[in-house]
Amino acid sequence: MTWPTSMMTIAQTGAPGPPTSPGGAAAFFPIAVMLALVVFMLLSARGQKRREKRPREELYTRMRKNDRVLTIGGVIGTIISVKDDEVVLKVDESTNTKMTFLKTAVQRVLSDEAGASG
Repeated sequence: MTWPTSMMTIAQTGAPGPPTSPGGAAAFFPIAVMLALVVFMLLSARGQKRREKRPREELYTRMRKNDRVLTIGGVIGTIISVKDDEVVLKVDESTNTKMTFLKTAVQRVLSDEAGASG
């Protein structure tokens, strides 16, 4: 029995099929795209860190006594004293509670925002 040509499979005709093992340009393309994305993400993250670093340094040099600040932990207080890398905050008026923080723990100065908006 002979099959019509339209019903013959590739194996019966002997025509070359798709490659059975990954290789060549088809396998290289997804790897190259992923590598390019990783490089792009690293470069953009580095640039963002550089942009954020400058305002932070300005914030630390700008902090003065009697400024109200917010720490990264959510504590709001008034600066009592500023040392080399520490600030002492008064966090409760009624009990005169003071806490010492690293300057890097200060997220923003609230006194500046009140003065700018009012």
